[in-house]
Amino acid sequence: MATHVQGNIAREEMNPMNTPSEIRARLTDKAVEDADFRARLLGDPKAAIGRELGVTIPESMSIEVHEESDTTAHLVLPPNSRLNESDLRAVAGGITWDDYHEATKSGGLLDW
Repeated sequence: MATHVQGNIAREEMNPMNTPSEIRARLTDKAVEDADFRARLLGDPKAAIGRELGVTIPESMSIEVHEESDTTAHLVLPPNSRLNESDLRAVAGGITWDDYHEATKSGGLLDW
């Protein structure tokens, strides 16, 4: 099993072309179908996600998992970055999560 480091996450088996939306869908689908995985995801998200995706999630990264109910909904907002229209188009145009993460660390999406 090969390990590749992209950004600050060591990837072992995950397809680097998966988008964050595809990853969320995969995790959500599995949690709906597999009660044991759902319990692990709620109890220790980093361990459950790391095991499922074959990644090592750094200690500095926080992951929270919330269950919606009939009376509670959750809205997740993106980071409050100061992107201009050109940067927004670049993000919407399909750069990978790793490109985005690396670019935002340097202070601008187009500095890579």
